[in-house]
Amino acid sequence: MSSYPPTQPPEPPEQPQSAPAYSAAPPVAPGQPQTSTPGKTLGIVSLILAFFLPIIGLILGIVAVIQSRKAGAGNIPGIIAIILGAIFTIIWVFILIAIFSAIGSGVEAVQACLDGAATVEVLGVPQDCEQLLEQQYQ
Repeated sequence: MSSYPPTQPPEPPEQPQSAPAYSAAPPVAPGQPQTSTPGKTLGIVSLILAFFLPIIGLILGIVAVIQSRKAGAGNIPGIIAIILGAIFTIIWVFILIAIFSAIGSGVEAVQACLDGAATVEVLGVPQDCEQLLEQQYQ
């Protein structure tokens, strides 16, 4: 046998302390309400846009309601956005028609004056061609 003293294995170095692991949030049970309804935020955004950009508010309102219906939930802001977006879009169409009609009447009146007419009727009001042409070319 040997005369060497028995050696002990070296002690392993200390492991650094790790942070405790957090578990994921438990899933929502089928009977419990969800924290947010799909399409709800988009419905609110579409409601706001329905006042300023009605056609965009109308489209986004439709998308929001479809998203909510797929999830089995209602979306009152989206429905209101659809209604207001449709109403304001129709109003904007009438306004644009009136503007372009007035522009068209004015162009026709100026053309009639250039063709030699003494007076013309613009939106139901008789106008003197001389004054109309002065206003047009100032």
